[in-house]
Amino acid sequence: MDTEQLTQKILDGDRRALARAITLVESGRKDHRAKAGELLSELAKHKRQSLRIGLSGTPGVGKSTFIESFGMMLTGLGLRVAVLAVDPSSARSGGSILGDKTRMERLSRDKNAFIRPSPSQSHLGGVARRSREAVALCEAAGFDVVLIETVGVGQSETVVAEMSDLFLLLLAPAGGDELQGVKRGIMEMADLILVNKADGPLKPVATRTCADYSGALRLLRKRPQDPEGFPKALMVSAVEEHGLDNAWEEMQALTAWRKANGHWDRRRADQACYWFDQEVRQALLARLETPEAKAQMAELARTVSEGGKSPGEAARIMLQALGAA
Repeated sequence: MDTEQLTQKILDGDRRALARAITLVESGRKDHRAKAGELLSELAKHKRQSLRIGLSGTPGVGKSTFIESFGMMLTGLGLRVAVLAVDPSSARSGGSILGDKTRMERLSRDKNAFIRPSPSQSHLGGVARRSREAVALCEAAGFDVVLIETVGVGQSETVVAEMSDLFLLLLAPAGGDELQGVKRGIMEMADLILVNKADGPLKPVATRTCADYSGALRLLRKRPQDPEGFPKALMVSAVEEHGLDNAWEEMQALTAWRKANGHWDRRRADQACYWFDQEVRQALLARLETPEAKAQMAELARTVSEGGKSPGEAARIMLQALGAA
């Protein structure tokens, strides 16, 4: 299928074409990268936008269960929902289970939902390297909401905030005291903190946890992109599907305020600049993966290990060889 055909099928909402396009942008082959760039440029001309929601949380907090319940609620409202789930890759084999679609059995059968798991590979920050491009493809395909589920690695998982309009942080009851709430990093990136599993015997604990984090959020420095009262902590139960409608109302209110006050467009422009910077850095790092560069690196590493050169001196020689000194 040529680029023109693929572009039109994606614009028409063809799910199979969308899946093929995501496979294309995730490929590392040089000819695939060129075709992917052409495809994304064509789709960008149509300027379609979705509400991008990034979602993070520690493993076991119930991200997949929440996304299924939340996604089913959104499709019940007549919205089209895309889910991009990032699965951790093995440090030993490099493989991934890609089991998130299996966990979301109900949502995967919904005709208004699209679920795509992707491996994180060696990319840090909780998302796959091409997740941003996959989001752009889903927007072009006409989805109203794109949910980006991260690996769930901890406090440094903030890259997803650079590709989303809203950033949700899911926490488990009794996940920490108020001091945990004022830690920098992922906590200060969140727009909404959702205390999940607020049901059954855990509900009183969830209530205390939510109160702790509400208090902690008031101690953080106010951000210019937040109206009064944001960011805030809420309780939800993905299993009993309680609190999901309230969380959606808060998301809509925050989105509407940011659009009305110019923060939405400004944030998207800043994100575009961020990803331009990242693409340049990644391209420079890729130059180290050529056979010639690897051979020179190995030779310089041997010299450094034998004490013939200092690490700094060897690095300067390598950078000069790459033309980056």
